[in-house]
Amino acid sequence: MRIFTIGYEGATMGEFLSALQNAKVERIIDVRAVPNSRRPGFSKTPLKNALAEVGIDYVHLRALGTPAAGREAARAGRKAELEEIYAGQLETPQAMAEGAQMLDLAAEKPSALLCYERDPACCHRTLLWQALAEDAEIIDLYA
Repeated sequence: MRIFTIGYEGATMGEFLSALQNAKVERIIDVRAVPNSRRPGFSKTPLKNALAEVGIDYVHLRALGTPAAGREAARAGRKAELEEIYAGQLETPQAMAEGAQMLDLAAEKPSALLCYERDPACCHRTLLWQALAEDAEIIDLYA
């Protein structure tokens, strides 16, 4: 299985869509707990609409997002704390169900995990695939 990841930090919508289209991504799997953004076009509904215009599906899996305490730890650079909090999140029944759904979706068509952070090493999406899809081929896209 191949899974793409992408963060939209610092990207314009055009750059973001181009990166997805160039990689032939057919579905975005939004793994933000809160799918809102201060960046124009990247909140859930406008993003879903922009993706639809270029033929890319959108799925939001909220339970695979980082809880508030994890987001705070990430902003403060406390990576070990983020990892601990996120590992606990992935053990919740909803996250386990959505994790299985994520794998099914990624197996069905080329899909990219979406979050804000540009650098996947600083983002929970890396923790996510390491926990649930360690045997997958991971391709980090940059917009």
